[in-house]
Amino acid sequence: MSLKAQIEAIIYAAETPVTLEQITALVKDSVVAEGVTDEAEIKSRARSGVEELITEYNAPGHGVEIRQVAGGYRMSTKPEQHEVVRAFAKSLKPPNRLSMPALETLAVIAYRQPVTVPEINDIRGVDCGGVIGTLLDRKLITTAGRKQVIGRPILYKTTKEFLLRFGLKEVSELPSMEEFEKLVAESFQAELIPAESAGPQIVQQGTAPEADAVPTDAQTEEKAG
Repeated sequence: MSLKAQIEAIIYAAETPVTLEQITALVKDSVVAEGVTDEAEIKSRARSGVEELITEYNAPGHGVEIRQVAGGYRMSTKPEQHEVVRAFAKSLKPPNRLSMPALETLAVIAYRQPVTVPEINDIRGVDCGGVIGTLLDRKLITTAGRKQVIGRPILYKTTKEFLLRFGLKEVSELPSMEEFEKLVAESFQAELIPAESAGPQIVQQGTAPEADAVPTDAQTEEKAG
């Protein structure tokens, strides 16, 4: 089996984004068998294999692509396949979505991080203490130390799980606040639709849609390798 084929199989089978380091370790024996023993060269070949696959899957003839997400690589459906994936998602059991307060709070944390609960309360105009607990339980946010002010309130930031759920390489890829607010509003409206006509969800390969996913234009069709 060629090196590229091995890498393709690894990315396809991975339930979470697989890093270049993981790929390198998994294909190392195959590369060594070809007479290459230099660690840097082995990693270089693994990287080249990933890049070739990315280029190949970007071709119009493929409905899926390989994207870099949350520090690793994963296979996902292309945005232009939105409608057919949405139709598929409608046939699946609808997920347990985040509530509108949770979505709004998550948005504040994502764009203002690190941020404290009092600061979030001031922005939203309501107490969000309970919502913070929900977001922590779902591992979408985590603590980031304490702010050096009177009372030393806890700071919160988004997690790698947040990047994974939204299909982002890093937080800087977040859309503008206006775009995000529109997506949140659309997502909340989708929650009001009966299960049999529920809107698009992130589609994990071989499973029902992700339970906590908030769909975006680019990530609606996301599916794990």
